Amino acid sequence: MNKYKLGKHEPRHDKRTLMFCDYVDVSKLPPVKQQVDWTSGIKDWGMMRNDEIGDCTCAGIAHSIQVWTAANKNEITVADSDVIKAYSDISGYNPQTGENDNGANELDVLNYWRNVGINGHKLGAYAKLNTHNIQHVKISSDIFGVNYLGIALPNTAQGQEVWDVVNNGGDDSIPGSWGGHCVIMVGFNVTGPLIITWGKVMQMTWAFWLAYCDEAYALFSNDWMNNDKSPEGINSQLLQEDLRVI
Repeated sequence: MNKYKLGKHEPRHDKRTLMFCDYVDVSKLPPVKQQVDWTSGIKDWGMMRNDEIGDCTCAGIAHSIQVWTAANKNEITVADSDVIKAYSDISGYNPQTGENDNGANELDVLNYWRNVGINGHKLGAYAKLNTHNIQHVKISSDIFGVNYLGIALPNTAQGQEVWDVVNNGGDDSIPGSWGGHCVIMVGFNVTGPLIITWGKVMQMTWAFWLAYCDEAYALFSNDWMNNDKSPEGINSQLLQEDLRVI
């Protein structure tokens, strides 16, 4: 059985989506770190059934909750059944028959997470990151623990220990030639982002990120930090006001 299941639809653009750049003032934040790693202490990430079905978008929710709760010394592992329920609710997947295992759109998943939640955990808010603004991507990863990503995977990524650009890959280097996949970013170093995919930590290069990351979102969660403790430089008050509008 193929243990690498994909399941992310192409990005959908919604003008109502909040933009991270509207809520961050870099001048009020400390210098961007060289490396961040929020994986400490987590020994079993769990596949969340993504080796069998295309639920990567919902597995990303469960892995995010693991990161946040582990950092607060109370790691919670969401049950596979809860992941499957969310995936079924969002996509129409039927776990009894296997029908409609067609993946999901990340915005649909994020909105479900915020409005319905999974295993009692709701997302406070999310904001779209400019994938070419690496400074903001790093700031979000450092402050909020998790970035929620969409990758248009090329065939050349298959079998790579580190996801990197293959310059002579021909058609196999085309974004999305393998398919769309959702992963979460849990840190970074000079090489590039650290991600969780298919139940393990992987490294990708910044070149790969720039070539193949087609959507990215900063996540604001009460599992991570209280709304009244947002760091100076992040305008959480404006964020909450804008959320009430939409």
